[in-house]
Amino acid sequence: MPMSPARANSPHVEFEGVGKSYDGTTLVVKDFNLQVAKGEFVTLLGPSGSGKTTILMMLAGFQSATAGRIRIEGEAVEDLPPRSRGIGMVFQNYALFPHMTVGQNLAFPLEVRGIDGEERHERVARALKLVRLEGMENRRPGQLSGGQQQRVAIARALVFEPSLVLMDEPLGALDRSLREEMQYEIRRIHRELAVTIVYVTHDQQEAMVMSDRIAVLKDGEVEQIASPEVLYEEPERAFVARFIGENNRLHGQVVTVEGGLCEVDAGRARIRALKVVDCEPGDRVTLSIRPERVSVNPEPGVFGNQVGATVRDLAFLGDHLRVHMEACGRKDFIAKIPNIVGHGGILVGDTVRVGWTVTDCRVLDYETKADRKEEDDQTT
Repeated sequence: MPMSPARANSPHVEFEGVGKSYDGTTLVVKDFNLQVAKGEFVTLLGPSGSGKTTILMMLAGFQSATAGRIRIEGEAVEDLPPRSRGIGMVFQNYALFPHMTVGQNLAFPLEVRGIDGEERHERVARALKLVRLEGMENRRPGQLSGGQQQRVAIARALVFEPSLVLMDEPLGALDRSLREEMQYEIRRIHRELAVTIVYVTHDQQEAMVMSDRIAVLKDGEVEQIASPEVLYEEPERAFVARFIGENNRLHGQVVTVEGGLCEVDAGRARIRALKVVDCEPGDRVTLSIRPERVSVNPEPGVFGNQVGATVRDLAFLGDHLRVHMEACGRKDFIAKIPNIVGHGGILVGDTVRVGWTVTDCRVLDYETKADRKEEDDQTT
């Protein structure tokens, strides 16, 4: 039966004003809105307690929403049980049957759906080839490495050919090298199959590597939804700047506002920056500058912002030198210097000048003491 025009043009997944409370009072997810296009890879990213797994479980049907609507291909799914939603699921703990072989694990969801023996065999073979585990169908999960078990879990989620796959921290149990390898494998599979994936992680690097878009969550609310590049280059909130990549954040008071630019007093320095949030003279704000955009001892007049700094520590990391400094009232100001000839002229204790462009510095919402307590405890 052909799909109706309205359904054909609708997002593959849609959350509209979705909320969730476990006790009837406190909302762990608040007015969540998101549209996921068909074939898109969207990640829900945030720290523990941000609501990301709860959102995924509501989409899967394992939990019910307290408010709002969830639609899959234009159809409301609140009353549909998980087995009727046609969703593939991948969990952190693999959830493989230890008493079954790899082939039997993959065949199980096909048997449940009444697919006959010959087609089951062909689909299992295709799924194993997709995850590069051909020839392992007779092994049991206990005979496989962690990375191989996760590949089997992914194959099982895909074997019945769902159009939507949900992944909840699927790489959390793997060591770093395996985790990085599997990030690219999942991305390869996504591109090969053009399946829609909604992914959950607290690892910002993982999200950046794999996602088309990322929804950054904090305390059950969306801070920003954008592509990885936009989140990194154009954070709209101080939390996003802090959570996505490394960042220098200065706290100060707005002195002047002219069009899209502000001047801010920050640690006895006057800084010029892009105005991202609405602010007026006298407002407290947070300034955000990426460490790789900071130049050490630049020529006078090259940058719109230049301040004095004291070098506290140096760390050689192969491709770059991390310079830890005290600047603008912060003891944890960082610059990254590429590993090229001449970078070794800086020593601990040196007084230097640091500079950055006005457009590389963003005026964001003010972080309260509670927001930055953990960071300040570690750096003062």
